[in-house]
Amino acid sequence: MKKRYAPLARNAVIASLVAGAVATGIVVVWTGGDDGPPPPAPGPAARTVLAEGPGAALSAAELSSLIAGQEHRLAGNPGDHLSWAVLGSAYLAQGALLGDRTDFRRAEKALRRSLEALPGEKGNADAQLGMAALANARRDFATARRWAESVRARSPEQWTAYPVLIDAYSGLGSYGAAAKALRTLEELRPRTVQTLMRGSRVHHDNGHHEDAEALADEASSRSGGKAERAAAQYRLGELAWDRGEPKEAAAYFDTALQLEPGHHPSLAGRGRAAAALGRTDDALRDYRAAIERAPMPEYALQAGELYESLGMAGEARAHYEKVRRLAAKARKYGVSEELTLARYEADHGLAKAAVQRLAQEWKRGHRSAHVSDALGWALYRAGRAQEGLKYLKRATTPGLRSALSLYHQGEIERSLGLHGPARRHLREALRLNPYFSPLLVPRAKRAVSVLGNPPPGGPVDVEGEPWTDEELPPEDESAEDEEPVEDRDDPSRRPDGDASRQPRDSGSARPRERDSREARESGEARESGGARETGEPRQSGEARPGESSTAGSRRPSPSGT
Repeated sequence: MKKRYAPLARNAVIASLVAGAVATGIVVVWTGGDDGPPPPAPGPAARTVLAEGPGAALSAAELSSLIAGQEHRLAGNPGDHLSWAVLGSAYLAQGALLGDRTDFRRAEKALRRSLEALPGEKGNADAQLGMAALANARRDFATARRWAESVRARSPEQWTAYPVLIDAYSGLGSYGAAAKALRTLEELRPRTVQTLMRGSRVHHDNGHHEDAEALADEASSRSGGKAERAAAQYRLGELAWDRGEPKEAAAYFDTALQLEPGHHPSLAGRGRAAAALGRTDDALRDYRAAIERAPMPEYALQAGELYESLGMAGEARAHYEKVRRLAAKARKYGVSEELTLARYEADHGLAKAAVQRLAQEWKRGHRSAHVSDALGWALYRAGRAQEGLKYLKRATTPGLRSALSLYHQGEIERSLGLHGPARRHLREALRLNPYFSPLLVPRAKRAVSVLGNPPPGGPVDVEGEPWTDEELPPEDESAEDEEPVEDRDDPSRRPDGDASRQPRDSGSARPRERDSREARESGEARESGGARETGEPRQSGEARPGESSTAGSRRPSPSGT
């Protein structure tokens, strides 16, 4: 089979996709029976994967050799379930890293052949974890969770199940479950590159940004090759960007691209950082390169918004149209781009369509902070600000308090006349990352200027009412009756369990300690103003009799405010 291979991106992910399907104590033996010769010995790439497990990283040439080797083995031994599992995972890695979703179909076909040769209940965990990784790559996190939990239920000590579970739980917004899976992974495989990289993500999602950076830095120092180090450098660049440090982020992305030329996430990341630094020509060039390397809708959306911020309406429209085309193409291969499409629709298309897309994601159990943020903003843009605020509060309740989410929350609160919370969240967004969006940062600055300074004595309400976990109320009958997205995996191949059952959400609001400074200010305000009479109306968000104030229960944000 002839195929063009471009330089790989996100090479550390190869470890979890490829090695996750061939590690776990495998001994390479012949499984083809007694009526033929044994299969050829594994090649260098397969030996590396078998020896290093999820810490292994493969170059483009090594991945190409692995695919060719597995096809050669299978030509004479079509019943070799292990070779089918490795081939499927290799195709999955190639498709994910090059942004070529056509390889996902090849991956699924090979993994199903593996399960036909040896079903999962008879011990073929390798193919089951490959199917879980494929579902994660397609952003079908509920299905990924079911596959991986099936393996963990049979073999709790099988460490290769836990990286896949962490990815699935994070995609579902079950951050507590992800943290628990990480603790198990750390016990089974401490201080490996794979464990450190997953730990960095989990700690970031829970608001422990310094820990996330330390783990990514350690992963970089422990990496055994250029591919692993490039992935760690990219991770460090993303963390620097989240801190509002575009110059430092660009340096990390540069290093990743020196190690792995054509690393498309780093190209897009460097483009974003260059735009923040005022180097718009460099930014547009990097975005063009990223889209050419891996035509993903999110890159087209970012580029379109940059063009719009520069007043280049024609180029912006062309890239927004590209968002739709690329998302439709991805859908043909089972990949969900609903989140990116909904973000596009909310700001540049039909907000009601964005609400319907995200309502379906919510019903599927996809309740991450990213989905909560997008759903809340889409509801606001569709004229349902009060409902939207509820979902924005959920998005900013976990540790993942992104500048974009804080901006969205502040704008909704401003529209509702909640000036205290709006002022606080808009300022926090600009303090956390003053470059978070070329389109929205100027709007955030104008909003802060209009709101002005808080009244003397400090605002009475700085948070508003807390998140409560309720079902999304439908806007109309058409939205209520819309059928949920079907699982992309064949139901006959799913592990045992109710497909509609979703993991209990762990991202809801938790009680938080009162900030001592706020407590003092609140006490001073009461002393100076005196107790209100029962007939005096309460301020928005003020505690009712017998309730604690929301402001008093707020956990300090990662930025220390």
